[in-house]
Amino acid sequence: MLRRVLIANRGEIALRILRACREAGVETVAAYSQADRDAIHVQLAGQSVCVGPARAGDSYLNQDALLTAALATGCDGVHPGYGFLSENGDFADACARAGLAFIGPPGEVIRRAGSKSAARTLMRQAGVPVTPGSDGPVRSPEEALEAAERIGYPVLLKASAGGGGRGIRRCDRPTELSAALEEARAEALACFGDGEMYLEKLILHPRHIEVQILADRQGNTVHLGERDCSLQRRRQKLVEETPAWGLPPALRAALGETAVRAAKAIGYESAGTVEFLLDPEGEHFYFMEMNTRIQVEHGITELVTGVDLIRQQLRIASGLPLDFTQEDVRCSGHAIECRINAENPQQGFRPCPGEVKFLHLPGGPGVRVDTGLYSGCAMSPYYDSLAAKIMVHAPTRLEAIRKMRRCLEEFTLEGFPTSGELCYQLMHHAAFVRGGYAADCLDIYLPELLEFSRRLAESEET
Repeated sequence: MLRRVLIANRGEIALRILRACREAGVETVAAYSQADRDAIHVQLAGQSVCVGPARAGDSYLNQDALLTAALATGCDGVHPGYGFLSENGDFADACARAGLAFIGPPGEVIRRAGSKSAARTLMRQAGVPVTPGSDGPVRSPEEALEAAERIGYPVLLKASAGGGGRGIRRCDRPTELSAALEEARAEALACFGDGEMYLEKLILHPRHIEVQILADRQGNTVHLGERDCSLQRRRQKLVEETPAWGLPPALRAALGETAVRAAKAIGYESAGTVEFLLDPEGEHFYFMEMNTRIQVEHGITELVTGVDLIRQQLRIASGLPLDFTQEDVRCSGHAIECRINAENPQQGFRPCPGEVKFLHLPGGPGVRVDTGLYSGCAMSPYYDSLAAKIMVHAPTRLEAIRKMRRCLEEFTLEGFPTSGELCYQLMHHAAFVRGGYAADCLDIYLPELLEFSRRLAESEET
């Protein structure tokens, strides 16, 4: 196993990595910005190094500072978590040149998967179904128009290097394409430093299904079931669950087998996720993209499988094989995750960071809360708005829903607004309780949910 790992991230994922390392007997070094000097993972790490000012570009995205911190503290590995440099192939290469194990796939694999248009081509060659779209990137409005006419409207313009819902524009008619291409390209350049765009058919009312995979350097690749991530706002996930509700056994098996084939086609190693769109009839699924990192929602897969994904990442980065096979994977019960974000849903999900004046977390059997917050700490305005992840596990989906309702009733965070109340409403909404909801479900029902919250708040005031 690795001996000492630099945690090149912050917040709940940094704490999650630290705990897995300590349980595996691996020493930890926390890299932190000046804004995070009092963070829990910094306090718990064996060593800690300040890598720059609060702004992410000067700290968590500063490759030289992170590499210097790792080498100066005698680390032999770097875990990037998610976000920041986790899907940066150049950083993975720089770690390798410095003699550090990058706890993730090699740089060339990250680049291969990171270009969405190139990954689509690779998937076609491997026999993985992809949504109809352009043959590679579109470089001009004329190319976009030609591709759109061939596959039919509506279409999506998407950034090749995109993620998190950035660099995406929907077009329902030819007159919208030129302006949309310019807007999406500008957003992609600002967010990812890469303005390459491609075009694909918009699948109306799909489900967003992703499959967790693990692959070692010895050629062993397994999947650990699927997660339904269809409850999203602005194409960013809010609620996830596993297994996906109502999938026929043959379809579930096909999704897992296809994800493994996709991972092998791209030469993958470490933990990753293959994302698919499932049509409304539940008959056809299409490859969307591959995430070359640990996912925010990895915890619910751990709850139903009993597999510690971070621990497996450490094993793989150490050159060890997976310690189980596909036949050993057993999914038990049902798990749900609600993301609690420091945002105000009533104001367009505006980020609302601030001081945590009081925090009470739910507990009990089958409850897991991943957070880096504590009473008296500050939620920094410089980074992502994710404040906590509440996860529950129960024998059945209905029991998991009821357990999540109870947890959200117990959860108390005073100091700033969160998405907790919206999640609580979703746990009671008929569309969610019935299951099989589509990726545009929240967009459809959000106005009535927000109106209900507004009236409830007004009644409480009076």
